[in-house]
This record gives sequence, structure tokens and C-alpha cells, in this order.
Amino acid sequence: MMSLKKKKKTPAVIYLEQMFWTGTEVQYTHVNQVWPSVYIGDEKTALERPGLRDLGITHVLNAAEGKYNNVLTGANYYSNMDVQYFGVEADDKPTFNISQFFQPAAQFIHEALNKVLVHCVMGRSRSATLVLAYLMMKHSLSVVDAIEHVRQRRCILPNHGFLKQLRALDITLQEERLRQKGTMQQQ
Repeated sequence: MMSLKKKKKTPAVIYLEQMFWTGTEVQYTHVNQVWPSVYIGDEKTALERPGLRDLGITHVLNAAEGKYNNVLTGANYYSNMDVQYFGVEADDKPTFNISQFFQPAAQFIHEALNKVLVHCVMGRSRSATLVLAYLMMKHSLSVVDAIEHVRQRRCILPNHGFLKQLRALDITLQEERLRQKGTMQQQ
């Protein structure tokens, strides 16, 4: 069985926050491709249907669904387009439990056959958090690797509470991988 000493340690939240303190070469734009067929965008991008058609977007994940400080789209907004829609009512507050949406959002992104736009109001916190969770869950990236990868492609800034939840996800995923490795080695 693999020794716990070989487990990659998940950094503290303060370290994850410090990753955003240094500048990035990426300029803020309304939408960026951050992974093959995965885009993070803002409210303007989500509301601009011709632009979505031009990008070839076939799936939209709205991480800011709802009435207050959110983006008022929905499945009906895209009814004249061939777009699959998934909405998440998430508040961009450190106390909000966004982790409840990690699995369904990751599954929606993963099962999309073409291009997915994941958006919120600014495309920096809620949507970025869900994309980071997707990369961690479906592509086995660590929280640090996921952040570094996306930061090279888009200006993101998940809030403190969301980083805490991503850190907890990283620890859980590492433990699951260690258990799976141990089970495979015993067989």
C-alpha cells in the first residue's frame, strides 16, 4: 500500500489566495477558452446569442441563475438555439456552499459533446470555481494545477470561501485516489 508520505499535500487556503496576488499576462476579456471546448465568460457573453453561435457554443452553464445580482437567462432564453442549459443558483459570498454543485456541474460539462460556456456575472468567481472543480474531478488535476492552468488563460478570482471548498475537494479526491491505488495494489 502506498505510504501517506508520498501523498501530495494540499496547500492552505492562504497559499491558494496568494496565487492570485501576482499578476498574470492574461488581459480581462468577456470570454476565454480555458480547456478544450470549455469557455469561461461573463454576463455580456451569456446574453449575446449571436456571439455564442459564432463561438459554436452548444451548452451553457449559468453559475449565477436567480433574481438577485445574477444573470437572468434560463433555458427559455436559448430556446431559439440548439443549446443545452444548466442553471445553478449560487451567491458569490464566502459563506455560500458552492460545493453542492461541484458534481452536477462537472457532469454537465463533461457530458457536453461540443463547446460549453460556463458563466456568472463577471466570469471570475462562481463560474471559475465550477470549472476548477470540473478539472479536478474529471481530469485529475490538483487544486494548484487547476488554478495555474486556468489563470494562464483567464483572469479569475474565486472568493475565500470557494477556495476553501476547492481545497476540501482536493483533499477528498487525493484520499480517494490513494484508496483506489491501495485497492489495485492488493489485487
